[in-house]
Amino acid sequence: MSREQFWFFHPFRVRYSEIDGQGVVFNAHYLTYFDTTITEYFRALGYDQYADARQTGVDFHVVKSVIEYKAPVRFDWELEVGARAARIGNSSMTFELAIFLKGEGEALVTGEIVWVNTDQKTHRPVPIPKATRDLIAAREQRLAV
Repeated sequence: MSREQFWFFHPFRVRYSEIDGQGVVFNAHYLTYFDTTITEYFRALGYDQYADARQTGVDFHVVKSVIEYKAPVRFDWELEVGARAARIGNSSMTFELAIFLKGEGEALVTGEIVWVNTDQKTHRPVPIPKATRDLIAAREQRLAV
């Protein structure tokens, strides 16, 4: 995955508390980087996911997380995490993510997160609203919704 595939990036600096005994970021922290970046992606779109979920009773559940480690990420490195909506189905959405050294073009880590839009009372899938689809599609122009 290359930097050019993303329009949105969120910055991080690796904290000491995030590294393991080998001096690299502990594996679970990559999911935190991805989750935070997706939240900021929606903020950049002008979509308040939290407020929408409180109002509608519908929210996304993570159903799949994939991380591919291509190179170690170390303490105090400045990172940029790219996120994009790669696919929108009827009730699910797939994000592709990549972690880059600040200003660099080659991904150190890549990932995929799949969400399912879910009624919070029944925990059953429900369709993603057209307004949400349109908001994402307006920015992800290569994405058919």
